[in-house]
Amino acid sequence: MAGTVLVTGGTGYIAGELIDQLLARGWTVNTTVRSRAKNETRLHTRWPNAGNRLKVFEADLLADAGWAEANKGCTHAAHVASPFPLAVPKNEDELIVPARDGTLRALRFAHAAGVTRFVQTSSAAAIAYGHPPSQTRFDESDWTDVDNPATAEYPKSKTVAERAARDWVAEYAPEMVFCSVNPVAVLGPVHDDDLSTSIEFVRKALDGSMPMIPNVGVGIVDVRDVAALHVLALEAPDHLVRGERFAASGPFVWLADIARTLRENLTPLHARKVPTRRMPDFLVPVLALFMPEMRQLRTEMGRVREIDASNAMKTLGWTMIDSEKTILDTARSLIDQRIVKL
Repeated sequence: MAGTVLVTGGTGYIAGELIDQLLARGWTVNTTVRSRAKNETRLHTRWPNAGNRLKVFEADLLADAGWAEANKGCTHAAHVASPFPLAVPKNEDELIVPARDGTLRALRFAHAAGVTRFVQTSSAAAIAYGHPPSQTRFDESDWTDVDNPATAEYPKSKTVAERAARDWVAEYAPEMVFCSVNPVAVLGPVHDDDLSTSIEFVRKALDGSMPMIPNVGVGIVDVRDVAALHVLALEAPDHLVRGERFAASGPFVWLADIARTLRENLTPLHARKVPTRRMPDFLVPVLALFMPEMRQLRTEMGRVREIDASNAMKTLGWTMIDSEKTILDTARSLIDQRIVKL
């Protein structure tokens, strides 16, 4: 199957891998970036043989300009673009408004252009937050509770955006085949130094900027597998994907175990700065006072959130790369790209 597909946020981590896989499967790809002048050469440099099968359009999540042109001729769309900051924003609307309004803007213009299949990149953050600590396992039937005061800004933004998208499709485009892909923390090979937030722990572990390991864990999934799930969602028969949520999650892993994997499998030179000491829990709220990235860890200490990905496996035949390989491929690419300097 090959046609023309819009992939929003073409410079992003997941979007880049998705474009790579779609081009390899014969698709023509339109993609959006916030600045065409800054990014068009960069994208065509990554895919030098794509020619006219890769077209770059300037479009912002918060403005209408460019979206009609980007969608022209497309039958499919994957809306991947979304804000994901390392630090907690001063106001939750800095995340919620672009996530919600950008998704609805992408949907409106896609529908107006005749797009019949729309895949939204949501997140496990729209599934597994705002629940009691006693709940440790989740699947697509679960929704993050945005009314819980403990729910942070990012999970809230992803939940609001996905619910808004589903409500909009139900009311204005019931004929459109819509589904979401909901990944956990995405790791895997990187192609440049424009790193996604989920890569930061591995980078900080390798370069010595994280001297202690907080008592925090994450579900991890390989970026190559997340992109492959998007491809399956774009190409599968309508009845298999209409209205579905596809959680994309490998195992839940403690950061201490990620650090151990790095220490045990990398060369002594590459692993020499990987921390071994555990961070006392009382330090996290203290550090959060002057390290913005620590604020998001305050409610995560000791929490287990395992996401069941069996729907994607059973429905679409999705498979996953071994998590240890994902962790090591992440580290080695950071070293090979000289993003981590040893």
